[in-house]
Amino acid sequence: MEKIPSFEVNHLELLRGIYVSRKDKVGDETVTTFDIRMKEPNREPVMNTAELHTLEHLGATWLRNDPQVSDQVIYFGPMGCRTGCYLVLKGDLESEDIVPMVTDMFRFVSEFDGEIPGAAARDCGNYLDQNLDMCRWEAKKYLTEVLEDIQPENLHYPA
Repeated sequence: MEKIPSFEVNHLELLRGIYVSRKDKVGDETVTTFDIRMKEPNREPVMNTAELHTLEHLGATWLRNDPQVSDQVIYFGPMGCRTGCYLVLKGDLESEDIVPMVTDMFRFVSEFDGEIPGAAARDCGNYLDQNLDMCRWEAKKYLTEVLEDIQPENLHYPA
């Protein structure tokens, strides 16, 4: 069985950043999957499920409510390895195209104070697994250390 392309990325050299993971054609449309990498794989601790789950709730809610991007959003959710999230958008896009939007989303998450959207038994299959304080901390760390001064090496997978 052949490896899928995301397993071909050298995770030993991968930095935190925003990367185009893949582009797919769906009919006449292009769909772009982004790797929102918040942790250096295999070199720093991964996020716990509670803060990653909260990030999913807050990020997806922000994306689907932002009038500038809501019609492009297909999916936002965590990677199984817990080093970041996938963002799937309609359109033939590059990492540079979404830096302002991702920055705004992480700023929103880092400053969020209130009831986590969808964090109730009726709305979520694991509503108790949430950690707003750690989610804000992780979002602020990614925002200030990566997004606010993003460099080319944080926008393109290592060769």
